[in-house]
Amino acid sequence: MTSNRYFGTDGIRGTFGEEPMTPEFVYRLGLAAGQALSIENGKPAVFVIGRDTRTSGPVLQRALATGLRESGSRVLDLGIIPTPGIAYLTHFVGATAGAVISASHNPAPENGIKFLNSEGMKLSKEQEEAIESTLMTISVERSEFDDECLGEASPHLFQTYLQDLCESVPGLELSNLTILMDCANGAAWNAGPEVFRRLGANLVAIHTENDGIHINVDSGSEFMRSKPALVASRLAEEKADLAIAFDGDTDRVILMDELGTLIDGDHMLALLAEELHAQDRLLGDALVTTVMANGALRQFADQKGFTLLQTPVGDKYVTEELVTLSEQHKADGKLGLGGEQSGHIILLDENHRTGDGIRTALFILNMLSETPGQTLSQLAKRIEKFNQVVASCNVASKIDLATLPGFQERLERMQEELPGLVQWNSRYSGTEPKYRLMLEADQRNTAQDVARVAWEICDLIQELTNTPPGAKIEVLNVSQGGLMPRP
Repeated sequence: MTSNRYFGTDGIRGTFGEEPMTPEFVYRLGLAAGQALSIENGKPAVFVIGRDTRTSGPVLQRALATGLRESGSRVLDLGIIPTPGIAYLTHFVGATAGAVISASHNPAPENGIKFLNSEGMKLSKEQEEAIESTLMTISVERSEFDDECLGEASPHLFQTYLQDLCESVPGLELSNLTILMDCANGAAWNAGPEVFRRLGANLVAIHTENDGIHINVDSGSEFMRSKPALVASRLAEEKADLAIAFDGDTDRVILMDELGTLIDGDHMLALLAEELHAQDRLLGDALVTTVMANGALRQFADQKGFTLLQTPVGDKYVTEELVTLSEQHKADGKLGLGGEQSGHIILLDENHRTGDGIRTALFILNMLSETPGQTLSQLAKRIEKFNQVVASCNVASKIDLATLPGFQERLERMQEELPGLVQWNSRYSGTEPKYRLMLEADQRNTAQDVARVAWEICDLIQELTNTPPGAKIEVLNVSQGGLMPRP
């Protein structure tokens, strides 16, 4: 199978103004996607399109929609809406595909194009290859686009999505909770507060600007993970019962309990799996996560009596495994459960095939409400995570790790330096020019011990990839939250 030139693990991404994130390229991409998917279906395609709040979003959406329409496709414009909203509505209206203009949790100058199939899941490798193959045959150029290009405005569908969220947990009533909600100045800026207010929550909504400049700036789920103390301070100031933070396109969510303790994707997966297993509603009696998951999840699964399945990194692989489970097991009334540490949680049923941060938060709060007076810290303490750090560093190029001189040998020495090393994962990011390293150790090593090794390896790989000195390195304490300083 050939390797894609443009599609990564989460669509096509880049810095706005640089190919492939230019209006001219995205226009040709629209032509190619419309043609390829129309041929596949034997009739003109129907696309549902939305975006997050980035300033580059409108022009890229106009360019994409123009290309799609000139290919003969019909386009329904949803405006600013969470990525999972496009996924749900693509299936709901029976569209051929959905398209989202978003770079998720990435900085505001970046953007991306993500296509979803008729089921609301990412395109198959074959579909991506068909689009790229068609793209190579297109030479037509166009650089000017206006609002006439957007397609059919469909605001009623946004309300359909909100209604589905409000009904996702029947009978849920949140009037007894004061919630601090961080919308990351992104796609959740309106949808998040609206849903929780409809359900009665006493809401303190912050970072709800939709100016496109401040998306993910000192806000959102990744900010909460890296600087939990700042969020904890605001939580105490507002006297809130808990905090909820979404990422830029709202497919991720991270929580914080009333004590200021981080509740990440691993915590939520464990709690939801235990609940669904006890109710005999866990599809295949299995929790699906990636190889980056904290080792405490496997121990927890063994204790509670359900199976833990692990996939390569990427929600696409988690979803594929959940779909396989649904094909192997009777799914009536059951939910497929899978996700990632980052807070991308998939609660899979016939109508929902991707992670939705708002929906995930509602499921967790429903668990909280089942025991009157229970706090989120009391709920979350059911699982204690092992010491774990995830390092991330910019690289100038993604040279094959196996060919970097001395690099594999350096990794092999980690076991000598960290006698408590339980597991590790070394890879390049599938969506950014970054290297990532996950290290997890038992109590024989402190988080500081593990972080020191992570810093050294990041320094080495930046040197081996000819990355300029001073390029960004971050080492995140996944277990407790917060960035670890250089030793």
